[in-house]
Amino acid sequence: MKLLHTSDWHLGRSFHGVGTLEAQRRFAGQLLETVSAEGVDVVLIAGDVYDRALPGVDVVNLFDEILARLNEANVQVVISGGNHDSATRLGFGGRLLERAGVHLRTRLADLDRPVLLPLGDTGEQVAIYGIPYLEPRLAAETLGVETATHFSVTEAAVQLVAADLSTRAPGTHSVVLAHTFASGGITSDSERELAIGGVGAVPLDLFEQFTYTALGHLHGPQRLSTNVRYSGSPLPYSFSEARHGKGAWLVEITPQGLGAVTKVNWAPERQLAVLSGKIDELLSSGEWDFAEGHFCQITLTDNDRPALAMERLRARFPHTLVLLFAPETARADRGQSYGARIAQASDELDLCCGFLDHVRERGANDDEEEVLRGVLAAVRAQEVAA
Repeated sequence: MKLLHTSDWHLGRSFHGVGTLEAQRRFAGQLLETVSAEGVDVVLIAGDVYDRALPGVDVVNLFDEILARLNEANVQVVISGGNHDSATRLGFGGRLLERAGVHLRTRLADLDRPVLLPLGDTGEQVAIYGIPYLEPRLAAETLGVETATHFSVTEAAVQLVAADLSTRAPGTHSVVLAHTFASGGITSDSERELAIGGVGAVPLDLFEQFTYTALGHLHGPQRLSTNVRYSGSPLPYSFSEARHGKGAWLVEITPQGLGAVTKVNWAPERQLAVLSGKIDELLSSGEWDFAEGHFCQITLTDNDRPALAMERLRARFPHTLVLLFAPETARADRGQSYGARIAQASDELDLCCGFLDHVRERGANDDEEEVLRGVLAAVRAQEVAA
């Protein structure tokens, strides 16, 4: 049996103000091509199908279209909920969808209710369990946990899965989808914290007992152990993911257990680039030719903030989305409060130039000083006339 481990689709998400729906539609095409080319039997989605609990109509329509195309390809789909999903809305119609081969695991009541699929003609089965994102305060009582932590509720959920698995026929292979932060995982800027003020990671050894564990939540593809992995998101959702190889894991289950696990790569239509340097170098050096068609995050290291920086950079890098400033040599007065800086002003012109420098991190040039002198002179003349 071949399974395609995916997660964190985040349908409907934007990327620094740029809509991603068409990019997600393109990813859906890549997903279907992989399913066809590799003879995939089951597609796993380990949470965060949507980017928000109330997705837009066009986003829901896209997901509906993807499920319909997977159904036409005669592929089973197993979905668990993530921390961005609404368990109730994502799980709506689950009993009807199951008849079409779409198996939703968004409720606590379904933790120990596996999707049972035959392993070819061997007479053995593969039991696929879904552990959705578990909010500790909401899940603890139902799971009989006294202390509401991510570890305690996840441990209780895994125990339910293991108890059910122990009742299955010998030789049953187990696959678990879990949307959580497992120890050893590397985070990205685009993920939402699962714990505030506490420890959010759960021990990796909770999942080692299963044939394969398909993790969701972290957006970078990661191999935590041979049988425990994050697929990562199919598209980058922050510039911290610029070096990620986006895609999925192609997982083979054999009568002997876990077979080959192969990385499937899905290249985005537009790559990400993270650039840093002085503006004149960035605009002239051939070193940055590769980034001219990329989405760019640019950090300028000029000591003074260049005038019209974004406009000038977009002339060469038209898809620049984020502009940051990190002066190579910080000026001594940058650490001062504005009040301390204006207290040192020698006259009105110095005060005005100081304000200009404060708000834009670049002092007034000769032409600007001349304009300010004229304005101040006009104000003084009005005061005298009054």
